[in-house]
Amino acid sequence: MLRPGLILPLLVLLVALAWAVAPGIFTSQSPTETVAPALQAPSAQHWFGTDATGRDLFSRVVYGASESISAALLAVLVGLVFGSLIGVSAGAVGGWIDDVLMRLVEVLLAIPTLLLSLSIVILLGFGTANAAIAVGVTSVAVFARLSRSQVMSVRASEFVEAAYGSGGTFLGVLRRHVLPNSLTPVIALAALQLGSAILQISTLGFLGYGAPPPTPEWGLLIAEGRNYVATAWWLTTLPGLVVVLIVVATNRLSQAISSGGRV
Repeated sequence: MLRPGLILPLLVLLVALAWAVAPGIFTSQSPTETVAPALQAPSAQHWFGTDATGRDLFSRVVYGASESISAALLAVLVGLVFGSLIGVSAGAVGGWIDDVLMRLVEVLLAIPTLLLSLSIVILLGFGTANAAIAVGVTSVAVFARLSRSQVMSVRASEFVEAAYGSGGTFLGVLRRHVLPNSLTPVIALAALQLGSAILQISTLGFLGYGAPPPTPEWGLLIAEGRNYVATAWWLTTLPGLVVVLIVVATNRLSQAISSGGRV
């Protein structure tokens, strides 16, 4: 049963996903065309006001959900697939393979996340997809460590030993018993990483390493308004609040998943 404290975070995420899937339902304004005088304050006609070129800011935030959330999902997918592959291989096989893979993971963990993502983006080139891949690579080590620890814990359980004793093969026991019982914490981490990925991709966009103008990407929207903080506070404040709300909602739901819905 869904606890009352989870209803608001769930609604926030559902709205954000609806923005990403069907932005035209929520706004009739174009996100890239001038529709009103520049730097108009929020009003009934333009809920988030207009930017320095007269574009509707609310429309740009709504359409930016598709860019930012799809990039964050790609980043989580990269981290989840490659990190879990490394962690499961290390935890299931053990021995020198475990040692080599974990040393590689430790190298990734030793590099600051922002520095690593910036380095990868510079190598791959600017753009939302490349920023997502870069952010995904920075989360590989986290997924690898968690999946390894879960696999090793489950592998030492009595029911796994019983499965081997009854004639189970390595791959069969891994597929039927070890992986299903190691999945929940990894899924919770993926939900948590979604919020982190949105934040990191927005950071890269703010620094100019993400989508190029006039793409309505959330980090870029905040960056475009930083020169008008004193005269048009809504340009940075409102897109920033949207990012914060979505990240907090994602973290809240990930905590609920990891604790079995008790928070």
